[in-house]
Amino acid sequence: MRFLVYVLVALIAGILTGHFYAPEFGNLYEVMLYLLILIIGIDLGQSFRLGEIRKLGRLAIKLPLGTLLGSLLGGFAASLLLGIELRWGLAVAAGCGWYSITGPLIAQYSAVYGTLGFLANLTREIFTVLLYPVAIGKMRKELAVSMGGATTMDTTLPIMTKFGGSEVALIAFVHGFVLTALVPFVVPFILQF
Repeated sequence: MRFLVYVLVALIAGILTGHFYAPEFGNLYEVMLYLLILIIGIDLGQSFRLGEIRKLGRLAIKLPLGTLLGSLLGGFAASLLLGIELRWGLAVAAGCGWYSITGPLIAQYSAVYGTLGFLANLTREIFTVLLYPVAIGKMRKELAVSMGGATTMDTTLPIMTKFGGSEVALIAFVHGFVLTALVPFVVPFILQF
């Protein structure tokens, strides 16, 4: 629980700093993200065994496809509840947490739904950071990876590694990689209809 407080304090401090001070960081955020992935890669390399890759086999395909299907079902339900056109709800949900591509892809068709795509997928990432430690107490930690969608390959990977362990880190990375490969094709495909 203390970790969640730290994450919230860091998030709020970042928002306030950005709003009132707006420092110029250049691409420092990108360098820090690569550094986090490097550190997690080193940890994986020290602890992973060939048998873990064999166990990962079917789960590596089923989990991201299940995540995408679940996201689309959620988009379908949200469309019905909010009374919006089905293609917008499905396109927003198909972003699977990858807000930096979902928003711009949808904005080519509608600025309003592009903004919604950005915010909904950003919210998914924030909720993953906050709720993954709670979720693994209620379900298998491997299945809880789904909540992060495409972000499990990068920004939410450190959270999953810290709370799920190195065996979850490999699953999370593959999960995020597969979804990251699918999202740029699925979102535009949905928007064509």
